[in-house]
Amino acid sequence: MSILTQLPAFGPTRDRELLKDATTFCYKKTEQGDLHAHVFFPLDPPQGPPTTLLIFFHGGFWDAYAATQFATQCLYFAERGCVCIAAETRVSSRHQSSPLDAIEDAQDLIIAAKKNASTLGIDPQKVVLAGAAGGALLALHAAMRKHPRNDEGLDSRPQALVLFSALVDTSSGTDHVSRFGSRSAAKANSPLKMTRRKLPPMLFLHAKNDRITPLEPVHSFRRWMRWKGNKVDVIEYEAVDHRFFNFNCSPTHHDLTMQAMEGFLQRHQLLPKKEDDGSK
Repeated sequence: MSILTQLPAFGPTRDRELLKDATTFCYKKTEQGDLHAHVFFPLDPPQGPPTTLLIFFHGGFWDAYAATQFATQCLYFAERGCVCIAAETRVSSRHQSSPLDAIEDAQDLIIAAKKNASTLGIDPQKVVLAGAAGGALLALHAAMRKHPRNDEGLDSRPQALVLFSALVDTSSGTDHVSRFGSRSAAKANSPLKMTRRKLPPMLFLHAKNDRITPLEPVHSFRRWMRWKGNKVDVIEYEAVDHRFFNFNCSPTHHDLTMQAMEGFLQRHQLLPKKEDDGSK
């Protein structure tokens, strides 16, 4: 069974419904078409300093379009006072593109958001990236590559990452080699080969029995990252599969992973604690 057949179906009607509360803008024009960011703003913008920005990169291994995958997370964290973006990047089914194109798109979106920080009402020093599977790899590249700053002093580095069913090793496996075009390109773009010091804190949320993105490479990644002085946490989930965090797969695990993400962001001063409404 192919990976694509195991992904949730996101048809145009569902997309429109899930994105009805978002403001959509084009952040990049490519030869294959425009790319959009779907922005969820807080209903009651917080008073005081600019807020945290959360950018979500969907799964699908750069093949399938699923920009609404994290719509429920965007809605929730917008209610918590953050600005959230459900990101589009190029995918092969629509753009005949490669993972390298998607990696470039993700970094361009982050820089575009930072460039428009005042318009979005965000603090460019409080950017959190989240992603699933191949989308997690896009977030990792943005954090781990050594990017020169542009003319405006901006780069794609975030302050934290939350990664669902993450793909961290593309150095082996025929699927990855074919997507990247060569074994050397797949290896060069493997986050497991890119570990270094002074990287932002990361939280991995992963099914113990994930057969699509196995857990063991995540443990190897954590060992290497911690050896280099970085903060990496892994939460494992029993008796669930690769898609466990999606609302339409398991509402229970969807909520559990959002609670884990919320606690992680609070620990790193990227999300305020909920105000006590006095209810019991």
